Amino acid sequence: MSADSTTSRLGGLAWFSLAGLCCLIAISLLASLLPLADPLRQDAFHTLAAPSLGHLLGTDGHGRDILSRVIYGSQVSLFTSISSIGMAAVLGTILGITAGYHNNWVEVVIMRVSDSLMALPSLILGIAIMAILGPGLDKVIFCIAFVMTPRFIRIAYGATMVVRPQEFIEAARAISAPFGRIFRVHILPNIVSEISVVAALWVGTAIQIEASLSFIGIGVPPPSPTWGNMIREGLDYLSMAPWIALAPSVAIFCTIILFNLAGDSIRDIIDPKHYRRA
Repeated sequence: MSADSTTSRLGGLAWFSLAGLCCLIAISLLASLLPLADPLRQDAFHTLAAPSLGHLLGTDGHGRDILSRVIYGSQVSLFTSISSIGMAAVLGTILGITAGYHNNWVEVVIMRVSDSLMALPSLILGIAIMAILGPGLDKVIFCIAFVMTPRFIRIAYGATMVVRPQEFIEAARAISAPFGRIFRVHILPNIVSEISVVAALWVGTAIQIEASLSFIGIGVPPPSPTWGNMIREGLDYLSMAPWIALAPSVAIFCTIILFNLAGDSIRDIIDPKHYRRA
């Protein structure tokens, strides 16, 4: 495959995922300006209505518009996932670089605690944290950030171990440069691309965790619409009104696909050799 065709395909995939994410985020942010029904307004005369011109995705068991609830639910899912991944990336990168640079007890403590947390399934750990904290948007963000931080620690640690033996790091240490300067100037710029790639990929994981917590009733509490609690509510009407659970399920699937495509595109652009090997 020629370099031009590789660049073309990478560019097309990157632009497709970027355009899709921009549209998704724009619709989410501008939901209040769109001609949508109130996602909390109940209509006893139009319960379980099938998709129609009046309700493009139908209504649920309380007569609430599904399309409106899916769009407003995207605000919760996107804000929660992006915020939590941002927090986890910052904290995990700091701890991972610190552990990778210091070859002493600091490395042992950080990495053993991180490995212990990673040994637990993400959802099980999330359920345990939410059982302690209780439901709420801010608590869900903290919970997901806590669950995802060990993953970023591991990525930052591995990348730092590759960079640490390099000559420019040894030169900085030889002139007694402080760790803070080595962190900012020499290590972070050389690993930030890897952190960015996994952050984009793991936003989808954060969306799955948030939806799962809401699905089992310990995430963002009703009546706030979230994709997870919409799916849970739709299970009671799955045989007679499948659109209630299907609409948020499709929304979750498409959103995760877009973030995964964006992450893959960033990785392929940063490392073209990986693309050619694939």
